[in-house]
Amino acid sequence: MRESLSFKIVRAVGLAALTIFTLVPLYVMISTSIKPLGDVQNDFKWIPTTITFRPFVDIWSTVPLARYFINSVLVASISSIASVTLAVFAAYAISRYSFRGRELFRMTVLSTQMFPGILFLLPLYLIYVNIGQVTGIKLVGNLSGLIITYLTFTLPFSIWMLVGYFNSIPRGLDEAALVDGASPVRALLSIIVPAAKPGIVAVLIYSFMTSWSESLFASVLVDDSSRTLAVGLAEYSNYVGVYWNQVMAASIVVSIPVVVGFLLMQRYLVQGLTAGAVK
Repeated sequence: MRESLSFKIVRAVGLAALTIFTLVPLYVMISTSIKPLGDVQNDFKWIPTTITFRPFVDIWSTVPLARYFINSVLVASISSIASVTLAVFAAYAISRYSFRGRELFRMTVLSTQMFPGILFLLPLYLIYVNIGQVTGIKLVGNLSGLIITYLTFTLPFSIWMLVGYFNSIPRGLDEAALVDGASPVRALLSIIVPAAKPGIVAVLIYSFMTSWSESLFASVLVDDSSRTLAVGLAEYSNYVGVYWNQVMAASIVVSIPVVVGFLLMQRYLVQGLTAGAVK
């Protein structure tokens, strides 16, 4: 279909406006992170008059950012790996087998995505407190409680996404392996998982990004020693003021794993949802 000149102009203007709207906050974050604190506290200037990378050094001493970084890496890595591992087996069972309650299970998993997470904050907190009182297992003020919480968020979405991937893979691939004497688990691990690698990696990155940036549950379920990055950034504000240049510098450092994960996800999505399924 031939595009008119007016349509091309409107499209170019719209894309330019969208690009500026997206890049301006990023520019403000980067430019603020390389300014001295005195310049940041005065009127905002689009062009920094003095450039310094001192905020990127001070962020590690103003607050225990390294400890928060390690806590975030542990929580996001463990919860995302556990989510993908469980989702692979659950999605394979839904995709390949007919069993009583399968549709009910699918609808139950889907329904968990319809409610805002804040509804589960108080119930989960009370459950964790009661578990601690009855069993002595500490889930509040500990990373384990946060990992379990993030698992409940990411697992339903991971299952649904992987069911779609597995359905797109020809059943003849794993059925041939079963005919040759392979067990269902071996057929899954040796045939289906390699064929669905792009989808599994995308789900893994999604789970990692979700766990990495979450702050609501992290602000309630952890203590000072188990605090994560999303919550720890608030410590750059105290009764003296806000270290805005360090906040922006820390935000850039915190964003690096997320940006890398997003780029990896884009790469695998471009490869196609069923890349390698049929060879």
